[in-house]
Parts: sequence; structure tokens; C-alpha cells
Amino acid sequence: MQLTLSHFIALLPLLIVGATVVVVMLGIAWRRSHELTFMLSAGGLNLALLSIIPALKVTPLAVTSLLLVDHFALYYTGLTLVATLACLTLTHAYLGKGQAQEGFPGNREELYLLMLLAAAGGVVLVSTEHLAGLFIGLELLSVPLYGMVGYAFFNRHSLEAAIKYMVLSATGSAFLLFGMALLYGETGSLVFSVIGQAAITDLTRLGIGLMLVGLAFKLSLVPFHLWTPDVYQGAPAPVATFLATASKVGVFAVLVRLFEMSPATADGWLNTLLTLIAIASILVGNLLALLQSNLKRLLSYSSIAHFGYLLVALIASNGLALETVGVYLASYVLTSLGAFGVVTLVSTPFKERDADALYDYRGLFWRRPYLTAVLAVMMLSLAGIPLTAGFIGKFYVLATGVDAKLWWLMGAMVIGSAIGVFYYLRVMVTLFLVEPGMRRHDAPQAWGQQVGGIMLLLVAALTLLIGVYPQPLLDLVQHAGLAAH
Repeated sequence: MQLTLSHFIALLPLLIVGATVVVVMLGIAWRRSHELTFMLSAGGLNLALLSIIPALKVTPLAVTSLLLVDHFALYYTGLTLVATLACLTLTHAYLGKGQAQEGFPGNREELYLLMLLAAAGGVVLVSTEHLAGLFIGLELLSVPLYGMVGYAFFNRHSLEAAIKYMVLSATGSAFLLFGMALLYGETGSLVFSVIGQAAITDLTRLGIGLMLVGLAFKLSLVPFHLWTPDVYQGAPAPVATFLATASKVGVFAVLVRLFEMSPATADGWLNTLLTLIAIASILVGNLLALLQSNLKRLLSYSSIAHFGYLLVALIASNGLALETVGVYLASYVLTSLGAFGVVTLVSTPFKERDADALYDYRGLFWRRPYLTAVLAVMMLSLAGIPLTAGFIGKFYVLATGVDAKLWWLMGAMVIGSAIGVFYYLRVMVTLFLVEPGMRRHDAPQAWGQQVGGIMLLLVAALTLLIGVYPQPLLDLVQHAGLAAH
């Protein structure tokens, strides 16, 4: 294949993320500096985001048979990079704490490196139209996450979470590989579109079913969700933020592309299977979140329910479906960044655990009013209350489901959303409780904390802005070619 300048321009976001990884690695080898590593990482991601603009002018373009860079890929690349940038800012605030005290017991810089590598995996995933590309992207996303989850090596909960995630993630990858082998054996190709045109046999059904198991593991859909609460609770707070946002975007995007390109997926049996998974995810996620007194676990069960809602759009596969996925993922990522971001800024890496128990948030309003405001907005958005981004996302999913006459799913969604309102409001009430002897002022902050706080306030403002005036996001999703993809 002849690679031209256009191919390199189309690949610019991925190339810049890759180059940033190398530069950060050399920077760490030259001189260990927490601030310098953060600046290099954030600078590289900002450059990668800007490079999406020239890339848009040369797409859609197939770069080898592995990658197809189109508007769909670039939209989700942008979403992945924005989420990673937010997670880097939170990591800087989290690891920057305690510099005046004992300092982080280990090296801080490698966490940025692992996060950048995982982001590169996410960018590969959203662009791939080939099973080999899917596997490379997924492993490049997953392997750095094992190290990130266990990064607080002096904390047994963090190490336990890393081992659980590694074993179960490897199991998911094994299912995925077995499914790919069956599809290749039956169709003789690894390209999505060729597999899609092949005759539907029992083996192709089994192959797609096994691949679905592997991807459902990564998206923590019921019944493959059991690792999620333990891993979110054990992982350092900024890593849990990355797990809940950036790592999910790529996997869901590739699932959408696989689903859109393969007629085997339009077969009735798969829709029935996905419907059962979606209903189980919505109900199990919301019911188990009701029982939690730990904010990280509550948010992890809530994310299981939200991906159940997202499956509704995938099952509908009507005119609005791709647009719905684009809008819902954007609003979900934004809201999760805000909610986990507050946990990150309240926590410190020098204790046995993060500040994730609900009682840690009793009366937060009287100590850290701006963080309380952010968390309250995020809870309202997750509950899908009007005038927040979450409402726009849920409205789109409901419109898509009603249009496709998916009444069972609509019923599950209404019940799930009603349960959700209860536990989100419980968190909000906790924030405003008054206890005797409570300090009533914001604690002094280091600059890393202040940057993290400003970013969270921007996220909260954006969540409200999309809820009040969603048109720019809808235009972006439509121009990204998602509606007409």
C-alpha cells in the first residue's frame, strides 16, 4: 500500500499520542519531575486534540486494512482524548498532595505514561474496522490499566483490585480471541465488512456471541460485571475515573461499528440476547447501587446501569441510534468525570483508602462548597433531571426506544431511572448534613488542586450548558457523520 501525506494527516491524533508517550518516557529517563511530566503529557494530548481539525479535511480514509479514519472515529477520538486530559489533571492534583509532607512513596511519573499508552489504545479501537486492529487496540488499552489500578502498591486494596482486573480481563480477552478465530475460520477474513457480507451460519453466530462476551466484560454489562465495584473501589481515584470514562468510550465505539457493519447482528437471536443483557444491566445496576454506602461502588453500579441504557440505542439500530450513542456517551463521560473528580480531590494517596465512604461526605457543603456544587450537579445529571446533560442523553435513548417499539426495554428503563433518582438524591442530602464542631471554610489548596477544581467547575458548567442548550453537541454529533454513517 502507498502511504501518502493524507494518510499521515488522518493518523495525526494517534501519531501525536504515540510521540507524546516516547517524549514523556525520555523526559522521565532524563530527569524525574512530576510537574514536567504532567506538562509534557497534557501538552501532547492538547496537540492531538487540535490535530483532529486537519484530519477531518482528509477523511474518510482507510489507512491499511486495519484502520478506517472517518468522522465517526474522529468524534470518539476527541471524546477519548478529552476524558484522558481531564484524568491527567486529576492525577496531577491527586499525586501532588502531600509534597510538603512525606511525598508519594513511589515514583509518580509512570502513572502519566501508562495513562497515555491506554489513551493510544482507545484511539486505535475507535478507528479499527479489522479484528486484528480491535484486539491490538483493546490490549493496548487494557494492559496499562492493570498497572494503573495497582499503582498504589503500598495499599493492599489497590493490589487486590489489580489482580482481580487482570485475571478477569484476560478471561474476557480469551473469549474475544476464540470468537475471532471462529469468525475467521468460517469467513476467511478479519475485516468487519467482509465478515458482515458472509452467509450467516451457526459458527458465525457463535463467534459473534463469544466476541460479545469479551466486549461485555470490558463494558461491565451484567452478568459480566462482577469485577467492577471491587476494582473501582480499590483503584486510586484518578484511575477509577479513567476506567469509568475514557476506557469505556473506545470499547463501545468498536461494538457500534461491528454491529453496524455485520448483518449477522441483525439476526433476531442477537437482539434478544442484547435485550436480556440490557434489562439485566439496568435493573441489577440500579438495585445494587441502592444498597451501597461507598460512593465509588455506588458510581460503579450506576455505570453498569448507564451502559444498559446505551444498549437500548444499539438494539434499536434505527435512524436515531448512532446519534443517540454519540450524545449519551458524551453526557455520560462528562458527568462521570465530574463525580469521580470530586472523589479524587477529596482523597489523598497516603491513606489506606480514598475518601469514598458516604460518611466522608457528610456536611461537605460546609467545608468545600464548590466541590459540593459540582457533585450535586453531577448527581442530578446522572439521575437524568431536566436542565442537565444527563437528561438530554436519556431523552434521546427514550425517543430511540419508543421509535423502535422496544416496550420491555422502555419499561426497564423507567423503573431503573426511578430507582436511580432515590440513591442519587441520598448522596445529595448527605452533602448538606450539619454536624457539631464542623469547620466552615474551604481548606487551603496547592496549585494542582486548584487546577483540578477549576476543571471540575468547567465540567459542571458544561453539564448544565448542554442541558439548557444542547444544539452545539447535537450539531457536532450529526456533523461527525454519526447520523448518516
